[in-house]
Amino acid sequence: MATHIFFSGLLALCFTIAIATDNSPLQDFCIADSTSPVILNGLACKDPKLAQANDFSFSGLHIAGNTSNAVGSRVTPVTVAQLSGLNTLGISFARVDYAPGGINPPHLHPRASEILTVLKGCLEVGFVTSNPDNRLITKVLQKGDVFVFPVGLIHFQRNAGQHNAVALAALSSQNPGVITIANAVFGSNPAISSDILAKAFQTDNKIVNDIQSKF
Repeated sequence: MATHIFFSGLLALCFTIAIATDNSPLQDFCIADSTSPVILNGLACKDPKLAQANDFSFSGLHIAGNTSNAVGSRVTPVTVAQLSGLNTLGISFARVDYAPGGINPPHLHPRASEILTVLKGCLEVGFVTSNPDNRLITKVLQKGDVFVFPVGLIHFQRNAGQHNAVALAALSSQNPGVITIANAVFGSNPAISSDILAKAFQTDNKIVNDIQSKF
């Protein structure tokens, strides 16, 4: 009886571990076929016999992003949309450029954690823990410093220096997704009712309408 209970517990533990991680790949690679009519959770694979080096290569991260915009930053992503060989591999990359005082506004990645490395400049970074604590964890980073943003949590970066800053980010999904909080809340299509937003932000409709007009 004791042996039966032991093996039952061991089986349950193994099953729990198994479902807590991504499935192992069943082939060397799965180059995304964006032209495929097949609809699935991800992207279909093209014939591996047609694979070329360009399917696994991306050029351009040495080029500074144009930060002449309202927030003063520019993200250059390298996800499966830009590099088809990333499909099913569970990784992606990005370069982020910041003008002096520029921000990468509060946002979240619904499908990935992020690890950020500062290549140039000085960045104030942070994320907010989930309800009910909503604790802000923040730090000022210098060149060579690394910071991790856990999956699904709202986070941000701000150039805290007097000169341009550059960071590289690695993410744990080939398609991490991004939800910029201000854009999603005030720039949705169709718009969220100003009555709802006014109550949620404990302000009045006029202020909400003014903010929505900017998006």
